[in-house]
Amino acid sequence: MKYSRIIAGTMTWGKWGKQLSTAEMIELMNHCVENNITTFDHADIYGDYTNEEDFGKAFAKSGIDRDNIQLISKCGIQFNVKERSNRVKHYDYNRDYIIKSVERSLKMLQTDYLDLLLLHRPSPLMDPSEIAEAIDQLKSEGKIKQFGVSNFSPSQIQLIEKNNKVEANQVEFSLTSNGVMNDGSLDDCIANDRLAMSWSPLGSYFREESKANFRVKEVLTKLTKKYDATEDQLLLAWILKHPSKIHPVVGTATPQRLKLAMDAVAIAMDLQDWFILLEANEGHEVA
Repeated sequence: MKYSRIIAGTMTWGKWGKQLSTAEMIELMNHCVENNITTFDHADIYGDYTNEEDFGKAFAKSGIDRDNIQLISKCGIQFNVKERSNRVKHYDYNRDYIIKSVERSLKMLQTDYLDLLLLHRPSPLMDPSEIAEAIDQLKSEGKIKQFGVSNFSPSQIQLIEKNNKVEANQVEFSLTSNGVMNDGSLDDCIANDRLAMSWSPLGSYFREESKANFRVKEVLTKLTKKYDATEDQLLLAWILKHPSKIHPVVGTATPQRLKLAMDAVAIAMDLQDWFILLEANEGHEVA
């Protein structure tokens, strides 16, 4: 699977964040590619179903060769917004909806195929046979190259794999939110050769004031000097050390921070520094 180790998350590029113009999106896309960030993560719902169209308009004018980038998108969440006639937020994984959602994403992104399609969130009403019908058709028509899930537990993946190979799982993983290290999710990715991706890879560190984050900051203040790196780079280096070979989905739309994220791949964090950070977050040493 040819995905860049740092993935550009596009959720905040549009209506839900920076509201970048077409020209600004083109500039940011090219900046990513120039810094070897060639994978772009989308979801149909981003920007209240508007982000993919905005990105697609920019991509069509960017001059970037489609063969040189990878596009990921997700489907399944139905929002109660003016763009949809839904009465309640819910999940929809019937065959026709999955196909319709992918075809809409292709149209909006102005591309012939997705490199990877993810089911966005698990639904208690998932029927693996019906999902399989959609995925098999989309693959046979060349509209998706690979298939995976997002936020699924190992048992939920096992359910889907009754009919289809699940090639990726995108989960929340950071120093401050590291439950997937212990619930089997990352073990499952290693054991079954799945692409592991992390959304919100910096966790709550820059968003919340807490005792745990204060302890982490004390450690990072020392480590930034030792590694000649920024705090966000070290938080990325912490998850990059995991043997699942996690691919962080970095949500920033700031060019310099994207470059710093890619540079973090080269940081080889010392084993004991890794555990010192874990201890700082947890508030106690390992058992």
